[in-house]
Amino acid sequence: MSRLDLTGQFLIAMPTLLDPEFQQTVTYMCAHSNEGAMGIVINRPMKIGLGEILSQMELPSDDPEIEQIQVFQGGPVQQDRGIIIHEPPIEWDSTINVSDNLGVATSRDILEAISKGGGPKKALVALGYASWGAGQLEQELAENSWLNIPADESILFDTPPEKRWEKATELLGFDLFQISRDIGHA
Repeated sequence: MSRLDLTGQFLIAMPTLLDPEFQQTVTYMCAHSNEGAMGIVINRPMKIGLGEILSQMELPSDDPEIEQIQVFQGGPVQQDRGIIIHEPPIEWDSTINVSDNLGVATSRDILEAISKGGGPKKALVALGYASWGAGQLEQELAENSWLNIPADESILFDTPPEKRWEKATELLGFDLFQISRDIGHA
């Protein structure tokens, strides 16, 4: 484990982070260790619904609500790979339990259950993920590109996507735009 373990945290992009892949994003951190880190951007909705993915996987659903479930661009890595953040952390064929309340699954069985109206109580479906090599995220944190806070499930599942960055920054307890990029540097 790294000295700072961000697993289960939100990573909030600072206003000065201008990389178009991560500008004003909130990333749910699924794993963080000395080998690197992996997370899912939770506030970049795509222009497709879950029905399109289910159709491509030959998992038909005749429920219009399921067909319309928003799909998110989870990050720039493997954008053809589906990842589902869900509660409770039920064991699917390929699941990582990130916290007591949340899991991340990448297997077909969870999508099959969702297509039939079953599956987890709450879920966020993303294509792709964000990834950092060993020490890369720590360097970006030292450069004041990101702040972190404990993940808030109401932001993850109940807050409209366009409000998630704003709501996450509110949890910090101060105005993010008042912070200097040079904080902590001599």
